[in-house]
Amino acid sequence: MPPGFADWTSWQREVHDLARRKDAVVLAHNYQLPQIQDVADHVGDSLALSRLAASAEASMIIFAGVHFMAETAKILSPEKKVIIPDARAGCSLADTITADQLRAWKAEHPGAAVVAYVNTTAEVKAESDICCTSSNAVEVVESLPADREVLFLPDMFLAAHVKRKTGRTNLHSWLGECHVHAGISPQDLEAAVRAEPDAELYVHPECGCSTSALWMTSVGDIPAERTHILSTGAMLDEARRSSAGKVLVATEIGMLHQLRRANAGIDFQPVNPQASCRYMKMITPEKLINSLRNETDEVHVPAEIAAAARQAVERMVAIGRPGSGE
Repeated sequence: MPPGFADWTSWQREVHDLARRKDAVVLAHNYQLPQIQDVADHVGDSLALSRLAASAEASMIIFAGVHFMAETAKILSPEKKVIIPDARAGCSLADTITADQLRAWKAEHPGAAVVAYVNTTAEVKAESDICCTSSNAVEVVESLPADREVLFLPDMFLAAHVKRKTGRTNLHSWLGECHVHAGISPQDLEAAVRAEPDAELYVHPECGCSTSALWMTSVGDIPAERTHILSTGAMLDEARRSSAGKVLVATEIGMLHQLRRANAGIDFQPVNPQASCRYMKMITPEKLINSLRNETDEVHVPAEIAAAARQAVERMVAIGRPGSGE
């Protein structure tokens, strides 16, 4: 319980009262603590929340997520004040590549198209040609000329998924990974499936076990019709229409809260119960309310970087389906 509050209801009431007085909208990522998700005005993946931020009438955005997500909201809403409750909440995946490293990689492949996952910093987006999400990465790559080299960054597991789906041999991947998703191993997956052979399986394409999931379906260890490689947004869509009794979920465990809210009739269980992002969990109830009271920490993106990064996001949207985020 945050200091100064007798119960969660009084804390929630104070959050809502402060947000109303400050003309703020509170956004929470699917991987946030359940208490943060429950008090937010909107819960979702990073791109969906950034687009909500851009369309919201509020003049202030409180983004309970990690830093690149708040940056993306600022890129799409330059006129609004964007606050992250703890600016130290970073991302191990976004941190695997810098703008300088990307410029050096581009120099090694002149003329290549740079496809950047939304889980990147503003500076990296600004050096990219087009952004993608995990749900539309295949479509984005397929929109590029077949004979043009593609530099896909930063997640190597998502890149492998895209390469498999497109059959593209001229796609080069950056060797980056999310430490949480990479830690959901093939061994974790195999053990979970052995323990629950009749369960359905939701696997995020960033996971270290995603290739194993596809291999297990190909050899018949798990039925293909019960195995789904999905973004977080697509997991919720699948959960809402599913009649499964049990679903094993391979992604950050914060996602279980939203899945259980989406379909209370399904028993959702994590493939790896330890798959918790320490950066996401840096946003605590106490920090959230302090950010509303003190309007810290504010996120700034230099105008020239924001303009270039916005162009990469807009190119993604222009090809058609903008996707449901990471």
